[in-house]
Amino acid sequence: MSGEHVPDPGGLTEGAGTRGATGLTGEPGAPDTTDLTEEEPGALDTMDLTGEPGTRDTTDLAEEPGALDTPGRAPSRPGPPVPGPAAPHRGPSSDPADLPGAGFLASHPPYGTDAAPGTNPADLPGAGFLANHPPHGTDPAPGTGPTPSARSAAPGAVPFPSARGAHPSPRPLDALASTIEQLRRDLTLAQESADARALIGIATGILVERGQGGPAEAALHLERLAESARVPLLELAADIVNGAAGDHVAEALPVSAYPSPSASDTGTKPGTVLRLRAAETGSMTGDAQTAAQSLFEQALAPLGASALALWAAGRDGALILAGHAGFSRGEAERWRYVPPGVGTWSQQVLTERRPRWYGTLPPGTPGIGLRHGTDGARSILPAEVGGRILGVLEVCWPQPQPPLTTAATRQLDALADLCAHTLPGTDVSAESAGWPPDEQAGPLADLADGLLDPALVLLPLLDDRNEVVDFHIAYTNERFADLAGRSRAVLTGMRWLEAYPLSAHQGGLYEHLLRVHATGEPFRAGRMTLNSQVDEVPLVSVASVGVGRYGDSVLLSWRLEDEASRLASLLQHAQRLGRIGGFEENAVTGDILWNGQLFTLFGLPPSSSPVPLERLHHHAHDDDSVAIGRFLRTLLHHRHSASAAFRLRRADGVMRHIRIVAEPVTDPAGNILSVRGAYQDVSSQHWTEVALAATRDRLADSEEQSAARSRLALQLQQAIMPPTRDAVDTAGLLVAVRYRPAEEEHLVGGDWYDAVALPTGKVLLAVGDVAGHGIDAATGMVVLRNALRGLAATGAGPAQLLGWLNSVAHHLTEQVTATAICGVYDPQTRLLRWARAGHPPPVLVRDGAAAALPMPPGILLGAVGEAPYTENDLVLEPGDRLLMYTDGLIERRDRTVQESLEQLLSLAGTAPPELEKHLDRLLTHSRSDTDDDTCLIGIEVR
Repeated sequence: MSGEHVPDPGGLTEGAGTRGATGLTGEPGAPDTTDLTEEEPGALDTMDLTGEPGTRDTTDLAEEPGALDTPGRAPSRPGPPVPGPAAPHRGPSSDPADLPGAGFLASHPPYGTDAAPGTNPADLPGAGFLANHPPHGTDPAPGTGPTPSARSAAPGAVPFPSARGAHPSPRPLDALASTIEQLRRDLTLAQESADARALIGIATGILVERGQGGPAEAALHLERLAESARVPLLELAADIVNGAAGDHVAEALPVSAYPSPSASDTGTKPGTVLRLRAAETGSMTGDAQTAAQSLFEQALAPLGASALALWAAGRDGALILAGHAGFSRGEAERWRYVPPGVGTWSQQVLTERRPRWYGTLPPGTPGIGLRHGTDGARSILPAEVGGRILGVLEVCWPQPQPPLTTAATRQLDALADLCAHTLPGTDVSAESAGWPPDEQAGPLADLADGLLDPALVLLPLLDDRNEVVDFHIAYTNERFADLAGRSRAVLTGMRWLEAYPLSAHQGGLYEHLLRVHATGEPFRAGRMTLNSQVDEVPLVSVASVGVGRYGDSVLLSWRLEDEASRLASLLQHAQRLGRIGGFEENAVTGDILWNGQLFTLFGLPPSSSPVPLERLHHHAHDDDSVAIGRFLRTLLHHRHSASAAFRLRRADGVMRHIRIVAEPVTDPAGNILSVRGAYQDVSSQHWTEVALAATRDRLADSEEQSAARSRLALQLQQAIMPPTRDAVDTAGLLVAVRYRPAEEEHLVGGDWYDAVALPTGKVLLAVGDVAGHGIDAATGMVVLRNALRGLAATGAGPAQLLGWLNSVAHHLTEQVTATAICGVYDPQTRLLRWARAGHPPPVLVRDGAAAALPMPPGILLGAVGEAPYTENDLVLEPGDRLLMYTDGLIERRDRTVQESLEQLLSLAGTAPPELEKHLDRLLTHSRSDTDDDTCLIGIEVR
């Protein structure tokens, strides 16, 4: 081969002069079989075996010497070799490089190694197989057979070059170690040879199936094809298997998964087809450990992987190390079993049911092979068959890696599928094998017969993609009761969805069957609705259901809930929740029957003897003996139903309050046959009643005290300001007052008013509202009203009076706050000087129109120690009416104060001639809804 051309690693990338997915070489001097035409004699495109469009079907070469026979024709006799490039010369030389396919090995050393110039092809791995397996029908030339040492180690195996010419060591231990190493190499080579022979055997079988004669003729034809295409026999066999398979391995091959090496790299990677198919044949042993070793050596080690772990999934979420490669024996022993909940990467993949890739392992998660750092990359994939996850494949790289390409991901998925077939539970369903139902169920049928509940043994039915599409009812036990009343003989052998089609609804029983079969996790439901139908009439049943997986089978059991069992269960729960225990005492035999709850009430173990009624007083408080005696006389002597309450002294020293109810059962003559009844623990009710009685007593006292305080506050308020008072004519003013107390007596507030002639001849007009209700508000109102009267005698103006009154509220009372309006009217000049402390403004009614007076600033009384207040002046005219009021007249919960004030102005503008009627009208039509007391003063100028 020419050293100028660098073959594509893995043989996956397509291009001129290179071998595509067929796995054939494209070296100069060796025609690319994918580009051969009919004009090239002896050419054969191995992809023709798949029958793909655009390729030359080998069945059309019947006219050519040695061509493949078309399907359906009688096999042709072996003919002369197909003309083409000359086969390698087999001379007397013993060099294995002279054998067919040795040139490919010379230019394709193992991944990660470089073929040094002058390297002997016989020294390369795998050359022993070619040296000992010449083309069928030819004998190796003298000297080309295996060396004596190889023959003594293993038939057909050639020892590695390092073993040739080794001199015996003078020390016995060194000689023993050398012998062990030689045997290990021979065993490895024998395993590789076995995998290769299996792959060639599969390819030969494909040719036999396609009409290439018997096994011997097909084998000879395969060798001739390899010689004609100038490719190693193993590569051609892998291509034939890949073209015929159409499985996950074939799907992973069309695109190269790894970049080509640089031009300076003289080494190439083995063909991807050959690696994957060789790994597949190694996994056909059925032994997970052997399969793992084969997958690692044939497929993963060439990709740079350093170790492999194959985990089998337990039903409880545990992982069992079924196979491994690249890890030390001690490390594998430490990780041979991973309990549930450890949280390894493989357990996370098992739970999430999707693969994971870590270019660099994150710290903090336990896992196999992490004793010497966590810098490497790792790929973890679920191993599944037919949508059912049987385990996990974990592949390790020693160094961080870039993200996997799409093709590399497909190849790893294919390897995970190969691993899944070596794990337990992947056998073909029994129905497809044609076994009788009882033999399909196997030992599970015996387990079902041992159950007290109705049970079915179900086997999965798989489609072409190995996915579960239904279940086969393989067995039903003798206690089986069908939901629709069908017999066991009718149901056994049917498909599940044929027998119970309504179970396929979302969240139905069929969905749980699929999940249990896929995950292995058992399912239990204490009460589940099961739907069925008979002659298109739907039936609904309620049952307790249990589902479990055993191997690849599913055991389903249910217990239908009938009316009697449902009522018994309901009664049992009612007794438990109500803490009720039932009993029956036979008066003839003396037998006493207690239920389990009654033993719990008495604090006795279930194995103890029940307490008879005649000894009940020994378990009761001494003060309750009279009540128990009266109960027994009524029950046994008068033969009437009776009840009693007593304090039970339990065996554990706890005192419980018990109520007993019983009735006698008599014969026609009136003789007592038995007594039946029930005990109920009423301790919680008793203590609740005691607490409620004490609470009622305290509430009664509180209510009485509150009522007395409310009456006192109301009497105090009414003594100072009676609700209705006749109008007073003083100093040219007609003053009328209306007071409306709150609807509830306990809401008596602190509203107050005052209109009094001062010594100076002027008139004091005031209205105020103390915050709060009750006796405190009433006493605060008395303090402020009397204080204002005393301060007004000084002749000070309204602003000064409010300033002094604020000091009184802040310093001389217990946190009393209030709003107020204070006005001083001079009858000589009809001048009204007024000030406000946080109170609504007065309303002036003049000439049939009402308007609110401009409000001077002023904070409410008692809020701060010192506060300034401002006065406003107003000259009143004859006929004017001035309205002063508290907020109880206008406040509403659903409106602002301004909106309520506008409504008052509208109502006050239509005033009747009489002042008192005017005030009565305003109170009557007031829309206030705060249930607060209201004070209203009307002043009319004469």
